[in-house]
Amino acid sequence: MGAVIAKRPQGQGLFGNPGLLASGAAGFASAVLALWAMRDLPLGTGLLWVAPFPLFAAGLGFGPASAVAAGLLGTLLVAVSGGGYAATVYLVLFGVPAPLLVLAGLRGGRLGLAMPLALLGLWPLVVLLAAALLLADDGGLEAALRQAMETSLARLGLPASEEFVAALVRVKAGAIGFWAATALLANALVAAAVLAKRGWLAVPRPDWAAVRLPGWYPLLPALALGLFLAAPAGGDAIPLSALLLLLVPLFLQGLAGVHRRLRGRAGRRPMLAAFYVLLVLFLQVMGPGLVGLGLYDQFQRRAAPRQS
Repeated sequence: MGAVIAKRPQGQGLFGNPGLLASGAAGFASAVLALWAMRDLPLGTGLLWVAPFPLFAAGLGFGPASAVAAGLLGTLLVAVSGGGYAATVYLVLFGVPAPLLVLAGLRGGRLGLAMPLALLGLWPLVVLLAAALLLADDGGLEAALRQAMETSLARLGLPASEEFVAALVRVKAGAIGFWAATALLANALVAAAVLAKRGWLAVPRPDWAAVRLPGWYPLLPALALGLFLAAPAGGDAIPLSALLLLLVPLFLQGLAGVHRRLRGRAGRRPMLAAFYVLLVLFLQVMGPGLVGLGLYDQFQRRAAPRQS
């Protein structure tokens, strides 16, 4: 598809515009991937999380307008085929955040990383607060999460004790935000790599491992921590979820710090593979450590120049 688009002459109407063709193809492909998962077809769960890849490819190859057009088309196609609820899910997970990340990153002929990384925490937080506001008259977000968890556990045939469900509800929103942010980042990385390999990336390829968050960002998780500590017992699910969501960019910055420190070392790939295995097995221990590393790198004054 990309080769065909690249060879088309420009300035020959709608069908001679490479950016427009890329938007149409990306929106269609993204919608198909999302609908495949929403209709419970084989491999649907895996395909759902690669649905933003075409949106990133269109945006990073042809500019932010292509990403926005692709996201709008994908949302429209999902709405027509899957209904309003499916379109809302698509819009929240992919249709808005993927173009938004491209818009925030592409500026001045380069791909900045600071604001896109910050948005991986800010956008899920916006969704969390909007959901809490919309569900305020229907028992609240915690009640909705509790019902969803009880239904899921019942389908799996697992015991749903009050303590177990309560523990899951407190971290459910944060876990969804973490997974969504990780999926968006992974798709952006792969899209940039594929485009760069073929010479289609609209800007010079950035150094992902040298990312640094905006200087004001650490104030947000600090504020969220204060709100969590001040929350009454039994009513801290939303403050805790907000805190976890805002820590995701620092966690990812810590991951970038690990990659940067292993750069150029012998056996780098086996070391990274072992690191990720340990991360999956001991996330509860290594996760806070990576957040701490991200904070350390954020405030380290003598660090080498980083991609902002």
